[in-house]
Amino acid sequence: MVLSAINVHAQTDTLTTIRQCIDIAIKNNLVVQQNDLQMQRLGVNYKQAKDNLLPTLNGQVDHSLNSGRSINVFTNSYVTQSYTSGNYNLNAGLTLFSGLQNLNAIKQTSLAYQAGKMDFQQAKDQVTINVITAYLLVLDNTELLAQAYNQLDVSKKQVERLEILEKDGANKLPSDLYDLKGTYGDNELNLVTTKNNLEASKLNLMQILNIPYNRNIKLEPISVQDVAKQTSENADQIFNTALQQLAYIKAAELRRQSAERGVKVAKGALSPTVSLFGGITTNYSSAAQNSTVIDSSIVQTKQFVKTPTGGESPVYATQYKNSYQNIGYYDQFKNNYSTQFGVRLTVPILNYFQNRNKVKLAKIDLQESKYIEENTKNVLRQNVEQAYVNMTLAYNRYNVLVEQVKAYKESFRTAEIRFNAGVLTSVDFVVAKNNFDKANINLINARYDCYIYNKVLDYYMGRLSW
Repeated sequence: MVLSAINVHAQTDTLTTIRQCIDIAIKNNLVVQQNDLQMQRLGVNYKQAKDNLLPTLNGQVDHSLNSGRSINVFTNSYVTQSYTSGNYNLNAGLTLFSGLQNLNAIKQTSLAYQAGKMDFQQAKDQVTINVITAYLLVLDNTELLAQAYNQLDVSKKQVERLEILEKDGANKLPSDLYDLKGTYGDNELNLVTTKNNLEASKLNLMQILNIPYNRNIKLEPISVQDVAKQTSENADQIFNTALQQLAYIKAAELRRQSAERGVKVAKGALSPTVSLFGGITTNYSSAAQNSTVIDSSIVQTKQFVKTPTGGESPVYATQYKNSYQNIGYYDQFKNNYSTQFGVRLTVPILNYFQNRNKVKLAKIDLQESKYIEENTKNVLRQNVEQAYVNMTLAYNRYNVLVEQVKAYKESFRTAEIRFNAGVLTSVDFVVAKNNFDKANINLINARYDCYIYNKVLDYYMGRLSW
């Protein structure tokens, strides 16, 4: 959708604005997308930390086939037979106290999540700065190209005028024509170079936008009145504002605060844990149907045994005959359940010194985050000071060049009149023209330098917007 929008702009000669370029770049930038994913990941960690306050509830079902000598789970006695059994458990638990680990973990992950949001914003801000710089470079080269065409046009008219005079034999100095042809050649070369620079700047912009190169794209120009200005704040004021506004400064502070909570989480593991637990259990065994006597009766049996004389004599034996209850699956499931409920105290005594080492590592992480925060602020101060100096120098240079262009413009106007009147040599005319051309090029560059450096300062002060 984004790519087709850019193509439409190019085909219909509709101007693409800097706001559109920024939106496209942010949408297509992979670093921004990665930071978005990281922010989402930290958000899930934060949610999990809060969910850890909830009780646990777990169910378990075990079914087994037993053969050989084993314990009948129903009678708890040894049997030598094959049977099936099942065990069903539903257990719940709730941590009441664990050294405030859960509460500190919630705060730790919350701070990390906020830092992730700041990283996401910083990624978008960085893309915005890159787009602005590339966009302005295209506009800068566009103006330089227009200036190159003007230079070429002036030289071309002078060459054509001198060629006519040469044919009519009215040219006083033949070298004038060749001097102007040489200047015309320089202007043609400058035009080619400027065109190449413009295309290179367009390519750079589109690579930042992460879209295919389109040489026909047209960018909306920026009003000259808004380009050259000087901020009213000094470097210290800008730095102090940046400390409060910049996303990556806030991210560094939040990570340090998160690391502080991490130390408390690690220390909490050294404390005893108090928790509630409870559960329901029931079971089933196929052997249960032959394990419960429900009726017993006496049965006499008659047997014959051989006598010493070779005959047979009747013998009566008395036996007890048991009748067993056949207990079904659902009856066992309903009748065999048991419940439990209690309070558990867990005291860490010796666990390979893991908890104490985790505290040491958390303290190292905290110290590292402090160094990162301090270094981030030091780098920020240096960048602000450098940007402020660049802005000041560019603004002073721009003001000087404005006056210089005015002077060289009048000088060239006079030189052209005198050269056309034949009272000025071609060398002096070329010098006057080159001075005027160079001053115009420098003024264009200085104007956009002022704008870029002011936008950088706007970024530091948190007011970068379009």
